[in-house]
Amino acid sequence: MKVDPRDYELEEKVVHIGRISKVVKGGKKFRYSAWVVVGDRQGVVGYGHGKADEVPAAIQKAVKGARGRLIRVPIVGTSVPYLITAKYKSAEVMIKPAAPGTGIIANDKLRAIFELGGYNDVLTKCFGSKNPFNNIIAAYNGLLSMRTPEEFAELRGKAVEEILKKRRKTGEEKDASD
Repeated sequence: MKVDPRDYELEEKVVHIGRISKVVKGGKKFRYSAWVVVGDRQGVVGYGHGKADEVPAAIQKAVKGARGRLIRVPIVGTSVPYLITAKYKSAEVMIKPAAPGTGIIANDKLRAIFELGGYNDVLTKCFGSKNPFNNIIAAYNGLLSMRTPEEFAELRGKAVEEILKKRRKTGEEKDASD
């Protein structure tokens, strides 16, 4: 769900700054690219990418892009609501809830998304491409597609207790069959 950036106090975290050089007649011309993650540590997060001739301008463009991609993410306790596998191009990211006190088990690029999103306990695993930027986008897409039990109940026109009871019942049936 998209949100308005003016409603939140957002933190910015520069994930990566890259230098690109182009050889021209007079020598080398340098340009910079920046990847930034912004969030309020309470369930709002976004990412952005910017390119410019100077580093501050690239960061500024990236922040503007991240503020345009802000979404509200579901938080259950201190973790994600359920396990999800998200894909972007050939990058695949598994996002899994963790017990309280586990911490964020993720690479440095994905850690920024979960920290600024407000999660304290999350497990992640990257499959396929190891490109960190495709992994960031895959994790963002996974968080974007997540729903809370309240949202599922509203979609189905049921009470939250009905949905959670049904889920517990199927878990009990599995235990009995083992």
